[in-house]
Amino acid sequence: MIVDLPDHAASEMLAARIAELLRAGDVVALSGGLGAGKTTLARAIIAALGHRGEVPSPSFAIIELYDPPAVRLPLVHADFYRLEDPSEAEEIGLDDYREGAALLAEWPEHAGGFAHEPGCLSISLESTENGRRAIVSPGEDWLERGPWI
Repeated sequence: MIVDLPDHAASEMLAARIAELLRAGDVVALSGGLGAGKTTLARAIIAALGHRGEVPSPSFAIIELYDPPAVRLPLVHADFYRLEDPSEAEEIGLDDYREGAALLAEWPEHAGGFAHEPGCLSISLESTENGRRAIVSPGEDWLERGPWI
């Protein structure tokens, strides 16, 4: 499905819906070119989960963690842009971080991808003349949650 995101408010509405349905074990895989809005959408999801204050980009740290009560559920925000090989995700202990948490993954293809997981919500972001567009591909677990956009 395609969701037009003409402005920040539209992105916040999409983020709020994702945050409402997000569960531990889920992955929100955010793809798109540089400047497509991956970090902006990730920050909006984190805010919709209850976080107040600044949300640093995990570009250099690779992983940022958020725990209740600051957010509704444990969350891992990862930016895999700097990984040169998917095996590096394993080396940094991604599976350990993910245990009992949801994952927001920017540049998921650099970590080997997550689309094969039933709890993966894949979102490809593109710039358009009128803002941005999100191409959303829900995994099986997300489809079972009913219509959500």
